[in-house]
Amino acid sequence: MGEDRGVSRVIPLPPAMVQKARDFRGTPAEARAAATVVLVHPETFEVYVLRRAATMVFGGVHAFPGGRVDPGDRPDTVRKDWADRLGVPGEQARAVVGAAARELFEEAGVLLAGPVGEPDRTVGDVTGDDWEADRRAVAARELTMTDLLARRGLRLRDDLLFPWARWITPEFEPKRFDTWFFVALLPEAQTARDVSGEAEATTWISPAAADDLAMLPPTRVTLDQLSAYGNVQDLVAATASRNAAVPVMPRVELTDDGGAVVRI
Repeated sequence: MGEDRGVSRVIPLPPAMVQKARDFRGTPAEARAAATVVLVHPETFEVYVLRRAATMVFGGVHAFPGGRVDPGDRPDTVRKDWADRLGVPGEQARAVVGAAARELFEEAGVLLAGPVGEPDRTVGDVTGDDWEADRRAVAARELTMTDLLARRGLRLRDDLLFPWARWITPEFEPKRFDTWFFVALLPEAQTARDVSGEAEATTWISPAAADDLAMLPPTRVTLDQLSAYGNVQDLVAATASRNAAVPVMPRVELTDDGGAVVRI
């Protein structure tokens, strides 16, 4: 399966967002840089999703681990081609990659890192009390991922992040994001778990079995795309042809029955 841009799709807007779309007037808010990670289990080909707490932005819907880019998201060493792959200057690309790794660690307790000098290894179990203390410190912005990795003799395994897509929040939303979606495989000996306090529930689910879950269009489309692949190997191979530099900008259309749809 190659690029699927140019294929028009119409997706109903979640009811909670319809009124905001119909009432919107004025100047759109600035879209802030963000990153999200589609964590895939390499053995079951299931995807890790969480249901955002009602108090969060986009509360009540299912999503992947992710969030906005922070000033501390500046990993020391990453691939040189991220700027071209993400379509932004090098410093911003580095920050987006750093945010993806940090958010995955914060929200799912999964760390994409390995020992310095051992390029093919990943760190093992990170569920112990000392690791949890570090995770909480990162989440509280008391510790950067760069400092955490350096202290433990680790380096970011950004080669385990595969760029998938880029989405910009529709103009009617008061909080808007320019979000890069990455695919990552759950590292061996690690376990995804609900540690962030920002979710009401978490689950592993087959991309083809997620139709009944409430989701925003980017999450829905991503799962639909992933369901077209038969195994993890085909999925990873497909990431090489994905274009995560050009953003998808959904267009909201109001319907005569008082609703609204998103056209992609």
